[in-house]
Amino acid sequence: MTRKQKRLAVIAGGMSFIIVAVFLVMFAFSQSVAYFFMPGDLATANLQPGTRIRLGGLVEAGSVKRGQGSMVSFVVTDGNATVPVSYTGLLPDLFREGQGVVTEGSFDAATHAFVADSVLAKHDENYMPKEVADRLKKDGVWEDGTGNGMAPARAGTQDPAKPEAKDPNGQVVGSTTR
Repeated sequence: MTRKQKRLAVIAGGMSFIIVAVFLVMFAFSQSVAYFFMPGDLATANLQPGTRIRLGGLVEAGSVKRGQGSMVSFVVTDGNATVPVSYTGLLPDLFREGQGVVTEGSFDAATHAFVADSVLAKHDENYMPKEVADRLKKDGVWEDGTGNGMAPARAGTQDPAKPEAKDPNGQVVGSTTR
């Protein structure tokens, strides 16, 4: 083998190694993709049972029910549609009704209910995944500056015995309805 042939063999071997590595990385990413949906999107989506998705929206008021052990069921809504969710495990400390939530899991073929294997809740009064916040704002379900965190603006939820705290611009800065 000449020097030129050895150099070409090394270059070809290196290129084939890089191509195999890129394909393995692409395959790994394609296996871990979970598409994001809002409850209203699921009516038009053609999902096969067992397909992993992320479901985001607000936890519907009065829907959280605790079962045996760490089994919890609740309803996720975007104001237009609702999806019942069941979850077995510990919920985040900030999980509560009327708050933003993103669940990851799949639909059970037998019950057609969403079975979540992870639940993510907001970490402060200003956080919600951008896709969820944008969709809720677009649908008119969530408004900025309501003083109710991520909860949609609801008429008549203020306790008259507890006045609202407002900043100098008149915006509600804290919630007294919890």
